[in-house]
Amino acid sequence: MDAGRFAALAEAYGGDPRRWPQAERAAATAFASSETGRAISQRADRLDARLDSYGVPHPGKALHDTILRTADRYIVRRRRQRFWWLGLGLAGIGLAGAIAGLALVTVVTPEVQPDHYVLDANATAFGDAGPDTIEEDL
Repeated sequence: MDAGRFAALAEAYGGDPRRWPQAERAAATAFASSETGRAISQRADRLDARLDSYGVPHPGKALHDTILRTADRYIVRRRRQRFWWLGLGLAGIGLAGAIAGLALVTVVTPEVQPDHYVLDANATAFGDAGPDTIEEDL
């Protein structure tokens, strides 16, 4: 093992060779007894100690309460939005149904004809396409 490989292992796994890969431990332990190996190990041990001493402070009650209040407001706002979108969707469906019904009645219902004209089954809003229709009318 050379100094570059030993330094890479120390940076990746820390100063304790027990955390290193099993295949590298024997060679790393032998290299750690050299002067270069001891210097690299000491540097890795100092870094491990600093990392181990770091602690995250516990969040205060004020932060906890603020998060809960914000979450409650968000949930209430989302429920209101969902309610209004549902109402708008239902109104849109009703309006589309009314327009479709009006269009259907307009297309299917025949025009009002004079009393002397008898409607037959072929009469539509577009005119009469009965058997006595002249081909020029079509």
